[in-house]
Amino acid sequence: MSGAAEKLASSPDGKQSLRLWLRIFTCSTMIEKKVRAMLTGRFAKTLPRFDVLAAPERRRLGLAMSELSGLFLVSNGNVTAIISRLLKGGLVTRVPETTDRRMLLVRLTPKGRRGFRVMASAHESWIEALLCGLGGAKIDLLLAGLNRVKASIERSGL
Repeated sequence: MSGAAEKLASSPDGKQSLRLWLRIFTCSTMIEKKVRAMLTGRFAKTLPRFDVLAAPERRRLGLAMSELSGLFLVSNGNVTAIISRLLKGGLVTRVPETTDRRMLLVRLTPKGRRGFRVMASAHESWIEALLCGLGGAKIDLLLAGLNRVKASIERSGL
């Protein structure tokens, strides 16, 4: 048994920690499924395409393909396939990087920027609708608790 497993097994909160992880995972999965369905139904876009469009929206100068694959923890091949579809739709462009012309940066086209903003606005309203039953004070409490969860994960050393 590993050190972490021994800690969990000897911890009176071990089962509670496992239940917490399962609840976080379940909630995240439920939200993701609903968002995927809404993106597909309303915009005929997949969640990965939405995510890839969001990245250059935040970084106006563009991102290298390797940055995108690192950001999403997927292979360069996966990112290349998504970018190819977005290129065909006129939503992104690839431009040479100014200091290293061998590197191509992915940028949103004006059409891509407009389309992404419409999708992002809808996405935000879906998330609001999914979580509106909580109210601001409960959301603040959950955020504080999840920040502690994140810090605990980072401190775990695993």
